[in-house]
Amino acid sequence: MTWDEKLNILLIGGGMISEQVVLPTIFQERRKGKINRVLISSLNSGIIKRLQGLFPKEEFIGYPDPEKTDPNKNFPELYKDALSDLGDNGLVYVATPDHLHTPMVIAAIDTGYDVCCMKPLCLKVEEAWQIINKARERNAYVFTEYHKRKDRAVRAARYKYRKGELGEMLYGHAWIEEPKYMPLEKFKLWAEKSSPFEYIGTHYVDVYYYITGLKPKRVIAWGQKKFLVKHGKDAYDAIQAVIEWEDGSVFWIQSSWVCSPKNSAMTNQGLQLSGTMGEHWADHKFRNLYFLTEEGGFDHYNPNFFKAYDSWEEEGGVEYVGYGYESNSQAIDDVIFLHKKTEGLPPEKAAQKRAQIIGRWEKIGTRALPIHALTGVAVNEAVRLSVENGSQYVVFKDDMSPKLEVN
Repeated sequence: MTWDEKLNILLIGGGMISEQVVLPTIFQERRKGKINRVLISSLNSGIIKRLQGLFPKEEFIGYPDPEKTDPNKNFPELYKDALSDLGDNGLVYVATPDHLHTPMVIAAIDTGYDVCCMKPLCLKVEEAWQIINKARERNAYVFTEYHKRKDRAVRAARYKYRKGELGEMLYGHAWIEEPKYMPLEKFKLWAEKSSPFEYIGTHYVDVYYYITGLKPKRVIAWGQKKFLVKHGKDAYDAIQAVIEWEDGSVFWIQSSWVCSPKNSAMTNQGLQLSGTMGEHWADHKFRNLYFLTEEGGFDHYNPNFFKAYDSWEEEGGVEYVGYGYESNSQAIDDVIFLHKKTEGLPPEKAAQKRAQIIGRWEKIGTRALPIHALTGVAVNEAVRLSVENGSQYVVFKDDMSPKLEVN
């Protein structure tokens, strides 16, 4: 039977990022003719019921079925049934809390599917290598959704740096901060298993690596617990880290998720880089555009990440635009490309072709494939190790595993 050049999609996880970015992207790509069936597996049927209410015009199969199960009964392993039901030409999105990524990514690969995983890929270098080796063994495409790589401000910095216009890197600074309702409400079930650095600071670790191609050499970090511990969460309010890279350049990242919910945007974020021949400065919150409305108040409006606009194709329709959309749809386009290039080939030839294409993408380095996502995982683990050992310096072994520096 000839393939219709459409994918079947399984989304594992039904939280905030699924609601706001992943599902709108998947449904838009289906309207473009790239997707057939959509399956969603979540912890309980109450989440599936909520998603049905948010997307009343979109068809999808929910696991567990809200018509047959208690909305409060949890099914943490049900995604395995959904994997069994996905069918040919499948792509799996993993959008669960960070500490749950590894078994889900590996299960998807073992079942024969490609993967798009929300950042970070995982939280331990040991687990990252499990994924790297498994993906290579099965010639699986595993894409970590570091959407800042699609931000035109970041892409511009990479282009200028790699043309030599910034010279050699000297130092840089990034900041990314989110409001109190993130750990207290959105992530209340797992905030203690993560931190503002591991959840959002990792974006800028990847940004520096993406721009420069440099590997981290040494890390030192500090963390504070003052607000969340008073509200029942043994989690870090803020973490700051300094990363020394292999060329001697230094990059400072500040992260927090206890900002005021009355902020003029959900996220404070930006990037500054200084090199021997030039500098780069970008406020990723203030894009020189704002709205002031009676209903919403003052809003620093970022049109670049993920926003809805009038459709150019249908009256009353919606089109989602931005680097959040482009990053999530990249995985769909890549997997369709892989299937097209290997369709009809004998299994051995198809595996060789897949390995060739994925190897070329690894060499280019624009997609965060597992060997590239390893850097963010390693720095995340190093930051946690430093903070929990009195802000000691942490260095890296040959396999990127972090260890305390011996004085």
